[in-house]
Amino acid sequence: MKHVLMVLTSHDRLGDTGHPTGFWLEEFAAPYYTFVDAGLKVSLASPRGGQPPLDPKSSAPDFQTAATRRFDADPAGKQALAHTLTLSTVRAEDYDAIFYPGGHGPLWDLASDRDSLRLIAAMAKAGKVVAAVCHGPAALLKAEIDGVALLKGRNVTGFTNSEEAAVGLTEIVPFLIEDEVGKRGGRFSKGADWASHVVTDGRLVTGQNPGSSEATAAAVVALL
Repeated sequence: MKHVLMVLTSHDRLGDTGHPTGFWLEEFAAPYYTFVDAGLKVSLASPRGGQPPLDPKSSAPDFQTAATRRFDADPAGKQALAHTLTLSTVRAEDYDAIFYPGGHGPLWDLASDRDSLRLIAAMAKAGKVVAAVCHGPAALLKAEIDGVALLKGRNVTGFTNSEEAAVGLTEIVPFLIEDEVGKRGGRFSKGADWASHVVTDGRLVTGQNPGSSEATAAAVVALL
C-alpha cells in the first residue's frame, strides 16, 4: 500500500495583524479523502505535532464543500488531525509521496522549516512524489537537491499575486509565492483566479488555489 504524508502548518497568526490563520480546511479535506478513497495510507504531520491550527475563515459556510462536510462528520479523521506527528520524527523512507495543503500559515513556518526541507529534498532525490496546493508551495521554495533549488527549471503553480491581492493580504504576507518561484528559477504557470489549475512536472505536482485541491491530489494518485 502506497503511503502519503500530509504536512500541515503549526503557525496560527497572520503576521502582525492579530488575526488568526493556519491551514485551509478544503485544501486538507479534499486531498485527504482523495487519497483515502484511492486506497492509500495517509499520515499527518506538522512542525509542532498535535492539532494544527485551522484558519477559522475556512470553516465559514461560503467555503464548505462535500469534502469539508464529510470531514465534519468523520470522528476518525478529526482524531487523526488532532494527533499529527511531529515533523522532526518523520523519515522520508517511510513514504511514497509528500503533500502540503495551504492556508496562509505555511508562509511563516513551513517555508523555512529545516525538517520539512530535509524531507522534501530526500523524497525528491529518491524520485518520490512531492506535491503542494495554494500556499503549500511555500514549503518548496527553499528546498534544494545537492545545492540546486528544487524548483529551478521546473513548471510550478501556486496562489497567484492577483489572488493574494483579491483577499487583501499582499502587504501582510512575508512574500508572494508567484514572485518567489521566479526567484528560485521556476517557471510559474497560472490559470484564471479561483479556477482549478494543476501543474505536473515529472514527480512534482502543484495546484493554484483551494479550487485546485482535489485535482492536485488526483494527480498525485495518478503518479502513484
